[in-house]
Amino acid sequence: MPHTQAPGVPQQNRGGYGAQGGGPGNQGGYADGYGPGDAYDSGYNAGQVYGAGHGGYDDRYDGYGGYGDDRYDDRPRPNWGRRVKWTLLTLVLVLLVWSVGTYFWADSKLQREVDLSIVQDRPESGEGTNYLIVGSDSRKGMSAEDKERLNTGSAGGETARTDSMMILHVGDNGNTMVSLPRDSWVTIPSFTGSESGKEYPSPGPTKLNAAYSQDGPALLTRTIEHNTGLKIDHYAEIGFGGFAKIVDAVGGVEMDIPRDIKDKDSGADFEKGKQTLNGEEALAYVRNRKEAGSDLERTKNQQKFLSALANQTATPGTIINPFRLYPTMSAGMDTLIVDKDMSLWNLAEMFWAMKGITGGEGTSMNMPLSPEQAPQGSLKWDMTRVKELMSQLNADDKVTVDGGLPGSQ
Repeated sequence: MPHTQAPGVPQQNRGGYGAQGGGPGNQGGYADGYGPGDAYDSGYNAGQVYGAGHGGYDDRYDGYGGYGDDRYDDRPRPNWGRRVKWTLLTLVLVLLVWSVGTYFWADSKLQREVDLSIVQDRPESGEGTNYLIVGSDSRKGMSAEDKERLNTGSAGGETARTDSMMILHVGDNGNTMVSLPRDSWVTIPSFTGSESGKEYPSPGPTKLNAAYSQDGPALLTRTIEHNTGLKIDHYAEIGFGGFAKIVDAVGGVEMDIPRDIKDKDSGADFEKGKQTLNGEEALAYVRNRKEAGSDLERTKNQQKFLSALANQTATPGTIINPFRLYPTMSAGMDTLIVDKDMSLWNLAEMFWAMKGITGGEGTSMNMPLSPEQAPQGSLKWDMTRVKELMSQLNADDKVTVDGGLPGSQ
């Protein structure tokens, strides 16, 4: 009897194999597990889409080619707060490791060669911290080509002399930088040789830079303390070659030259106006003496330049950039000679204080001088004002004393 389709029911395709869509013994069914009478289900139904799994339907299908959000309800959502926290912790850890590594690297390169403990008859310590900053004409480590390029010559042979001296006082009531002209007429006291251990009598009054020539940093420190009554807490010295290297490492230092300068002895040759000085030019500028007219004028130039150098060195552009920080620190550490108790923190304090003075957060001055004539064209200190100034520094009071000659500042 022919198969008839119920009215309203679509014609179904029974598929299979064989002429009648079924195999032997199978009347319209399948030999693959469907028994007789099992109706074939096409998997389609009105209003539904064939879905998942086990031949059933997935009503989570959104009808637009995808599934609704509830399909992923069981998947954990990203914890962004946790990710941000761990990222920040990782960055802090990297920064900490880098900082500690840099600290120990720099500390190992610092040349702690000056022993201030051997200085005799020292004054009592006062408030604040006093640094003696010395620029020497040492040519140590300089080749013949370097000496010619930097126009330093070979004066003094192997014996270095002080080319500039400054006392930097760091305290709570403002920082003060006091230049000590190398031609200052002072008394060198008796002393014990720092290397020989021999006792030497006082050579009497002479120029201040003679103290360094006779017995180096120890006698220079003793002479300054003897004539000022101010205890020096730390000592820092840099020679010609090191000075030029540091300037080049920071990419030069911008200066406003007040006038045209030309001095064949120092090699200075500048036109008036703002310009960036490289190491060679900077050294010529701070060494310029004859054109400046006096040692007093030269110390002012040295103060301005060293403050500008500190100001440019202690900037975020140098500190956070390893390609500038490491060459600058390496140049400084390789050439800077300090006392045995100087720490990197002290060194940083010294540079930040100099930077602050450049920005107007402190006082820059010369040692108070007397208009009286002194022997050998030297400069005589005004001891009344000197004592007042040293008393203010020792007590860490605000400095009110004028420097230089009376009425000059």
